[in-house]
Amino acid sequence: MRVSIGVDHGGFVLKSEILSIVEGAGHTPQDLGAFELDATDDFPDFAKAVAVSVATGQADRGIVICGSGVGASVAANKIQGVRAAVCHDSYSARQGVEHDDMNVLCLGARVIGIETARQLVLAFLSGSFIDEEKYRRRLNKVNALEHFSID
Repeated sequence: MRVSIGVDHGGFVLKSEILSIVEGAGHTPQDLGAFELDATDDFPDFAKAVAVSVATGQADRGIVICGSGVGASVAANKIQGVRAAVCHDSYSARQGVEHDDMNVLCLGARVIGIETARQLVLAFLSGSFIDEEKYRRRLNKVNALEHFSID
């Protein structure tokens, strides 16, 4: 599986470890930056890069890391076809893929440590969407929200 990874300054400390974890699990990591620690960079730039890579099929899944994971999740979800969530437990990281077809994992480097990050990444990468009617029905409803207009 091709896995795009992007981090801002808040997630920079975890990036090399996450790249190694992804590769060690037999997947192909794609490093989308940041390539140097810059306290003035902005998480939406990296969330967008990862989300677009997933939405266009350049990557099968993505991981975005910022300080809390929240901003990355909000930004990544603005890209059509992306289902991103911030996770702090391995159940949610795997279940998000299995039930909701989550394709971008968002992590908060200031919230979790490396061992928790490892567990989350491995759970996320080991999950597969359960292709059952109830999950397809729910996913179709979620996907329809991308075209919902409030006017």
